[in-house]
Amino acid sequence: MSPRTVQFKQVDVFTSVPFKGNPLAVIFDADGLSTERMQQIARWTNLSETAFILSPSDARADYRVRIFTTAVELPFAGHPTLGSAHAVRDAGYQPKTPGRMVQECGVGLVALEERANGAWAFAAPPATIVQLDESQRKRLADALAPAVIDFTAPPCAVDNGVPWLVVRVKDAAECFALAPTGDKREALAALCAEVKTHGIVVYGAHPDATPATFELRTLLLGAENIEDPVTGSANAALAALLTAQNLRPGDAYTVRQGTALDRDGRISITYDDTNASGPTVWIGGHAVTVIDGTFSL
Repeated sequence: MSPRTVQFKQVDVFTSVPFKGNPLAVIFDADGLSTERMQQIARWTNLSETAFILSPSDARADYRVRIFTTAVELPFAGHPTLGSAHAVRDAGYQPKTPGRMVQECGVGLVALEERANGAWAFAAPPATIVQLDESQRKRLADALAPAVIDFTAPPCAVDNGVPWLVVRVKDAAECFALAPTGDKREALAALCAEVKTHGIVVYGAHPDATPATFELRTLLLGAENIEDPVTGSANAALAALLTAQNLRPGDAYTVRQGTALDRDGRISITYDDTNASGPTVWIGGHAVTVIDGTFSL
């Protein structure tokens, strides 16, 4: 049987400048693919995530997506959410509601809205937050150096579909300088496995909120063992934690991520406090198509 050819795009997410964000492979018309085949393709593309576009099973959704790293399927991830929404619009799809889209994925339905200057934002899924115990805090401090961590914001495991260990450091310079190796990196990996997170999210404030409110880095310490350039789920986890710890820097703030990798990802976070059940966190940014072609399945 000859291979089936489908539309393919590779997009750069959380940037409007190619090669400065986080790339995402997007495979269209993936309804007939098995889970095993999707995982095989994701390993082959060798990007942090590959998204597969399918027909929605929920009539409220514009499209359905399955998201794979090179090792596992994720029920949700941020840059594939923005990137998939950009890709389907770039392919000519007209949303059911102008300026709004609904993505169906493993965590359910995720709303997206258009923002100014062509940016879009997604509503972060609810998060569960668990503080570290005393032993875990000590091991974290030993791995990162006690003077680096800002314990006025207690480190926590935060899970919004992708679980992260979120840690605040003294400032953006400490975040940028972070380079755990050898035994310290192994200790971090063991701690992340213990608290059931994919990796560690480290953030610190920029002086005068320039060029962004926070600098953020995401170190994957599981099967991938890499630094992720720009991470929507990690930023959503941080936004939820800031609310829980009464540390929100107002109704909106910005994040720069990827600096250590010569990237320049920019993420905007806004809070909508009009919901009686709690604030909705919107994670926003731009995306740009870099590769547009076909894929042989």
